[in-house]
Amino acid sequence: MEGKILKGIGGFYYVHVTEGDVYECKARGGFRNKNIKPAVGDDVEIDIIDNKRLLGNIVNILPRTNKLVRPAVANVDQAVIIFALANPEPNYNLLDRFLIMMDRQDVETLICLNKSDLVSEETAKDIKSIYEDCGYRVVICSTRQKTPDDGIEELRGLIHGKTTVFAGPSGVGKSSLLNSLGDNAIARTGELSEKVMRGKHTTRHSELISVGGSTYIMDTPGFTSLYVEDMEPEQLKDYFPEFAPYQSDCRFNGCVHINEPDCRVKDKLNEGKISRLRYNNYIQMYEELKNKRRW
Repeated sequence: MEGKILKGIGGFYYVHVTEGDVYECKARGGFRNKNIKPAVGDDVEIDIIDNKRLLGNIVNILPRTNKLVRPAVANVDQAVIIFALANPEPNYNLLDRFLIMMDRQDVETLICLNKSDLVSEETAKDIKSIYEDCGYRVVICSTRQKTPDDGIEELRGLIHGKTTVFAGPSGVGKSSLLNSLGDNAIARTGELSEKVMRGKHTTRHSELISVGGSTYIMDTPGFTSLYVEDMEPEQLKDYFPEFAPYQSDCRFNGCVHINEPDCRVKDKLNEGKISRLRYNNYIQMYEELKNKRRW
């Protein structure tokens, strides 16, 4: 039988199969001998030990499309980064750092701007256009409006049939949004531990939640900071897609679009074709990487 690993705790793996059941499984010793460890999100084949008690063994890990380190999960189709448009005020520098982090792991990222009921429609559209002009998919949402155009159904359609990681700072309404998408699935995430009568595990583990069929979501802890690391300062420009159409027209090859003369990117910035907000975030991250190299 084939299934997907939802969670792994203490050598036990909880595998969701197509019939909807979740089997508690151990990984066969052969994986350990080959230095292979099953991961949350892995598609696996299991042998059934006890159908009534839903027990089994993992006998094969199917090929992975990818494996993220932060958060630790395999076979991710996309990430959704959630920011509030107000309360708290959005930190776009943090948003840009997350976009770079996911881009470096080759994961497509959608941006969800939540709490649209707290700002004007014009404000929401202005922020949306900044990131859409850079090539990102942006959804404006509100869990409070409960109207056909609150963005929930649009987002539900975008995650259907996929494995999606949700992330965002604390206080942006991520839990409310996930519960709207998953029929209060987040509120039920403790059920697996109760089912196997091993008590509550207080340590935070990576965990996928099935919200129907082949649709899975992963909630990640709220964060307040991210650092762009393991990159040369000169590489950073490649993670700002809005620079790409103009870079070849810069006077110097390898132009980093800061102090060089005859820079087409800066020309477009001054013409309003490139977001000043995004460019300022680029400058800040570039300086961080440059200073780190000096250490």
